[in-house]
Amino acid sequence: MFDTFFGLPMHPLVVHATEVIVPTAALVVLLVAVWPRFRRWARFLPLGLALAALVLVPISTETGEALEARVGDSALIEIHSELAEGLLPWVIGLVVVAGVMLWRSYVDRAPRRTPKWIAIAIIAAAVITSTGTMVQAIRIGHSGATAVWQEDMGTTPAPSGDSD
Repeated sequence: MFDTFFGLPMHPLVVHATEVIVPTAALVVLLVAVWPRFRRWARFLPLGLALAALVLVPISTETGEALEARVGDSALIEIHSELAEGLLPWVIGLVVVAGVMLWRSYVDRAPRRTPKWIAIAIIAAAVITSTGTMVQAIRIGHSGATAVWQEDMGTTPAPSGDSD
């Protein structure tokens, strides 16, 4: 099911969406945590993006496993797949933090506001989960690009066409 789409491997197609949505969700969660004006504007956006990321990460993993079965295993692919396994916990944390921030936005509209220590804890959790998610996504993307292009491109530069 997660192998090909019109003859093309699904993994590169899905992973590009994942590599856009996951860091965007992390950035939006971070902005909502630290910027009150953005928080009032964003409302459901952080949770929606985090939930989209939560759906895309397992699909990316499944398509990656299907592609790995098709092309074979290598040390670079093994590194990439090991790093990819570490993204889901970060994204789950992002969903939890986004949900708590949405809950807090409704609680703070009531006559009683949340205590200051809760606001600080939410900001800290948002900074940690957003940073961890972005760092992990970057590491995964870099290792995947390395696995694809290192063998194809090699280390020898292409001829420049100059005949000096």
